[in-house]
Amino acid sequence: MTSMTDRKNAAISRGVGMTTQIYADRAENSEIWDKEGNRYIDFSSGIAVVNTGHRHPRVIEAVKAQLDRFTHTCAQVVPYESYVHLAERLNAITPGDFAKKTMFVTTGAEAVENAVKIARAATGRSAVIAFSGAFHGRTFMGMALTGKVVPYKVGFGAMPGDVFHVPFPIELHGVNVEQALAALKKLFAADVDPARVAAIILEPVQGEGGFYPAPAALMRALRDICDQHGILLIADEVQTGFARTGKMFAMEHYDVVPDLITMAKSLAGGFPLAAVTGRAEIMDGPAPGGLGGTYGGNPLGIAAAHAVLDVIEDEKLCDRAEQLGGRLKQRLAAIREQVPEIVDIRGPGFMNAVEFNDVTTNLPSADFANRVRLKALEKGLILLTCGVHGNVIRFLAPITIQDEIFAEALDILEAAMIEVRN
Repeated sequence: MTSMTDRKNAAISRGVGMTTQIYADRAENSEIWDKEGNRYIDFSSGIAVVNTGHRHPRVIEAVKAQLDRFTHTCAQVVPYESYVHLAERLNAITPGDFAKKTMFVTTGAEAVENAVKIARAATGRSAVIAFSGAFHGRTFMGMALTGKVVPYKVGFGAMPGDVFHVPFPIELHGVNVEQALAALKKLFAADVDPARVAAIILEPVQGEGGFYPAPAALMRALRDICDQHGILLIADEVQTGFARTGKMFAMEHYDVVPDLITMAKSLAGGFPLAAVTGRAEIMDGPAPGGLGGTYGGNPLGIAAAHAVLDVIEDEKLCDRAEQLGGRLKQRLAAIREQVPEIVDIRGPGFMNAVEFNDVTTNLPSADFANRVRLKALEKGLILLTCGVHGNVIRFLAPITIQDEIFAEALDILEAAMIEVRN
């Protein structure tokens, strides 16, 4: 009998990488069961998509109710009130005490692409600056902005022009805020006139790059530089948004406000929906018809998003994220002496990571991180690695995870690390 893995390899492009060979049959909150009935604790949440858990009853109820009304009209042809209302809600809850507007698309990469389009239309400029280690999507502009070659850029030819990168400050890797800002100053002197730059884009916490939070000093300096030169600041909150960091949006941890915010992933709790929200006058930069997409703001995704926002508020998931993240980091700190490969434990709220180096060379150890991931998987815990060097394990369990299942997961994680270490 042909295995599912063999069927997958025969039917699906090898470019679609799959971290596990678990074939899901059903899922509930923080648990997944495969076709064979094996049960797993999900510490990936579909890469930060189901912050409110798999199949949250209120999300499912909202989508079922919408299914009984209509599933698609294309909002650019026949709009609907729920689309307008969700835009109003996002305009109200995103950082910034000024008039805002929103547009909806389907994926995080689309949100980033449209944020760049909006910035270029609003400023009349073309250049965009991003950071090393950043991840902004797999479309061509997304790839160009992404600060990691393998596997995202390799083999795909020339990237779109007028995209520049500067180092992201990570003191663990020898780059501080002053050095990053000096590199930006050098970029302005050597490669691109700041008067030609439309936007600077960054993640408040780098996602795929390794869960490194942007230092507050960097964020303040970027805001000042953008204001000085008429550049727009874009916060990519695709992975950080919707209570993951202990705030609705990670930018709320800073004392500066971006001009545009991109969001997706957990916005609709498992249904495809993404958005760009920003200053009203900037969002109105493109002419009518310049923004949109056939499925952008699909009614089912919109219905799910309304339920997600209600759940986050009613179940106090921002507070819950802080509590869970604190427990996770405390547990990791407690086993640090037994696992000397651990060189850092970090992350705001429940967007946490642990980083590993080889104890002999003190160089990043992707091998150790991957062995921990595989050992945990053997024991029924799904983990994800990340980082430019692949030596980081990131933790993205649903914020709604039950206490007893969270405790079980921490036991598995500790056992996996110690077994790999020994």
